[in-house]
Amino acid sequence: MTSFPGSPRLLKGAIVGVDLFNPLASVILFQYNPETLTRSLTARTPQHDWRQPTAQTEQMRLAGPPEETIQLEIEIDAADQLEEADLSATKLGVYPALASLEMLLYPKALAMITNNALLRGGIKEVSAPKAPLTMFVWGYKRVLPVRITGFSITEQAFDPGLNPIRASVSLSMTVLNYQDLGLLSPGGALFMAHQVAKEAMATLNSLSNAASVSVSAAASLGV
Repeated sequence: MTSFPGSPRLLKGAIVGVDLFNPLASVILFQYNPETLTRSLTARTPQHDWRQPTAQTEQMRLAGPPEETIQLEIEIDAADQLEEADLSATKLGVYPALASLEMLLYPKALAMITNNALLRGGIKEVSAPKAPLTMFVWGYKRVLPVRITGFSITEQAFDPGLNPIRASVSLSMTVLNYQDLGLLSPGGALFMAHQVAKEAMATLNSLSNAASVSVSAAASLGV
């Protein structure tokens, strides 16, 4: 990023985990935005019994928003913090940032201890702990509830105490929509707001293309 005063301010992507039982949200701010982001969308269609004939009108129906997955690689580097003699970086490297990301996949220790105590106390059915509401933030127009399905971490450099000071994380996520979370839930409402904004952008694109087609048609007719 250039230091030229007229250059636009760069927004940073992030992963945010919100837990009702933890007042401090897990915020993993991307130190450097990934250069590429891969999204895959699969249409969600009604499921039919293959033994039963399907009406032609049913072929065009959509059972809900598409299933969407996101893949990206993020870099975590403590070089700048080490240069400024940041206490956390000098003592732990990038461990805290990696731990914040990993804890989005861990059930809370207190919840597991409580469940174990309930089982030992004779309670036969214990609910599995819930993961925090995790959001993928990529600019103002893309704030999505997601489930992190997995990631791989490559620790690339270490300090004398073997703390990682640079790491690359290959991250896979599934977007959660209002069918997964419920339309009235915070995550479901967040996805619906995203879809409405996407519909508005698609309409804007259609209007722009229609205007271009009209101009081209008029020019070809010599109008």
